[in-house]
Amino acid sequence: MRTATHERADDRLRQQTDVARAATLIADPSRARILKALCDGRALPAGALAAEAGVTAQTVSAHLGKLMDGGLVTADRDGRRRYYRLTGPEVSAALEALALIAPPLPVTSLRESGVANALHRARTCYDHLAGQLGVALMGSLIEGGLLAGHDGSHHPRAAVRDRPAAYGHDVDYRLTDEGRATLLAFGVDPEGLPGRRPAIRYCVDWSEHRHHLAGGLGAAVTARLFGLGWLRHGVSPRVVHLTDAGTRGLAATFGLAAEA
Repeated sequence: MRTATHERADDRLRQQTDVARAATLIADPSRARILKALCDGRALPAGALAAEAGVTAQTVSAHLGKLMDGGLVTADRDGRRRYYRLTGPEVSAALEALALIAPPLPVTSLRESGVANALHRARTCYDHLAGQLGVALMGSLIEGGLLAGHDGSHHPRAAVRDRPAAYGHDVDYRLTDEGRATLLAFGVDPEGLPGRRPAIRYCVDWSEHRHHLAGGLGAAVTARLFGLGWLRHGVSPRVVHLTDAGTRGLAATFGLAAEA
């Protein structure tokens, strides 16, 4: 027996997605800077987002209203202040995918050059590690036999040809027995990850054009790196820095040679 709930679900399945509306929201340069500033998964106040976008408080409020109406941003209230965050990792993933084909922004100041270099070295991609450090960590997991299934490289033509509906997830990485033991000793339980998303996913890193670890496991490993003090957040959103303790810890735990 079919119910009204079943019929509503069928209607949603038959609906086309409004790609043009989402693209229009992202296409505005100020809104794009706001979204990129939120791509490390943390909630930020409107004032910080206005500074990142280079707009006034009134203008950023209007932009945030449009992004919330479009379902890309949500807000939490803490006392008299509101903090804004992306609605989920899929928004960050969409921005990362666009960054793969986007032309570089012109660098017009020493500060912009420094931030760009820092983002390339190490950054967060929503709640997991990206940039040169994220790609290097993924490579160490593969080379050390902790992850299996692929070599961490990205072949866009093969990805689209072989599994076009799963672009960005065309490779099935899996955790080995040695990987489980190493992660447990590191303080991450692969069997007890929170949430319902897949444990092992990858993103195609827009600056390195290789894979970095995403999914529940990528988030848990990154959270543990921050918890141990091996990573710290930078002044600019998304930028992270490897500490001296992190240099020693990553080398001892995952065989990753990196400099703080």
